Amino acid sequence: MYCVRKVTDDLFWVGANDHRLHLFENIHPIPQGVSYNAYVLLDKATVLFDTVDWAVCRQFLENVEHVLQGRPLDYMVINHMEPDHCACIEEIILRYPKVKIISTEKSFMLMHQFGFHIDKQELIEVKEGDTYSFGGHTVTFVEAPMVHWPEAMVTLDLTNGALFSADAFGSFIGLDGHLFADEVNFDRDWLDEARRYYTNIVGKYGPHVQLLLGKAATVLDKIKFICPLHGPVWRKDFGYILDKYQHWSTYEPEEKGVLIVYASMYGNTEAAAQDLAARLCEKGITNTRLYDVSSTHVSELISQTFEYSHLVLASVTYNLGIYPVMLDYLEDMKALNLQKRTVAIIENGSWAIKSGDLMQKFLDDNMKDMTVLNERVSLASTLPDDKVSEMEQLAQALADSVNGVEK
Repeated sequence: MYCVRKVTDDLFWVGANDHRLHLFENIHPIPQGVSYNAYVLLDKATVLFDTVDWAVCRQFLENVEHVLQGRPLDYMVINHMEPDHCACIEEIILRYPKVKIISTEKSFMLMHQFGFHIDKQELIEVKEGDTYSFGGHTVTFVEAPMVHWPEAMVTLDLTNGALFSADAFGSFIGLDGHLFADEVNFDRDWLDEARRYYTNIVGKYGPHVQLLLGKAATVLDKIKFICPLHGPVWRKDFGYILDKYQHWSTYEPEEKGVLIVYASMYGNTEAAAQDLAARLCEKGITNTRLYDVSSTHVSELISQTFEYSHLVLASVTYNLGIYPVMLDYLEDMKALNLQKRTVAIIENGSWAIKSGDLMQKFLDDNMKDMTVLNERVSLASTLPDDKVSEMEQLAQALADSVNGVEK
């Protein structure tokens, strides 16, 4: 049974939603599912833009067949060769054996590398600035290397203004009937998952995203639709999502606030983190989030770290080192190139308290533009009365920093 949506009168979404998958890329939880988007253009020639993950291939094939209404498929444009988008290439070839494939040199290399049998097809290799006409519609191709694979490109339909943006502007969450971003409350219901998708999948490659945004800026007046491979299609409010991508890809925080991430074995470090959160609120800093690193998936922590301007790391010492899951979180920040944050440190331990020095060394040695406040709090097992003044000083230093008060 088919399930399709119109983007324009001759452009159709033919993707599918996946609510059975537990982990995206076998790493990131997706409790609200994910969509795999593909699009069919009905022109003098028929064109398929990308395919979908193998898990939803049957639905996708039924959708393509319904939209084509008996017409052959003339072209298949592959913007991105990651398996969640290219898995069904051979299934398309089996059903439409005369289909011509348009993609980049590196993409064709990856098709062979994945073992796809494409050598009997007409392969049309394109590069930056090339154009191709399908009848009434002419498209141009823009290379987008490392957003987030080296072969990636985006395709702009110069006729209807549809930008097929590959993994750029994507999001977790299944579409579930909604196709356009303006059909949902994106800021309330989708933004956190869009950020989590970007920061964990593409976050490392901010400079490459900046390059793509620069290219897009030169043709922004021609873009009428942004059609990503995951998540909703954008047909208005481009400034909203472009502003988010500008922040994320330059590692500038979206908003001023304090993210408190704690690692606690028996609840004492957690109690200190709660104490700090309360003191911040008393000082008017109410835009705070507090997470237990042991029970919060690191992809969520990374997303929130990209959002907030200030970060508190509160960790117990473990085997003379940083608590393992806190260290994992730090390693993910390093891997994803996070930078430009102000950090405060709370350390704890019953003897040989080391976590604070080790966390500071990690930040100094591995990360860019991270400002660590001098007001560190060091605890021996619990937060005693004689440490209350130090917590107050730390809270005041964070409040002053958030408010831009210079000392």
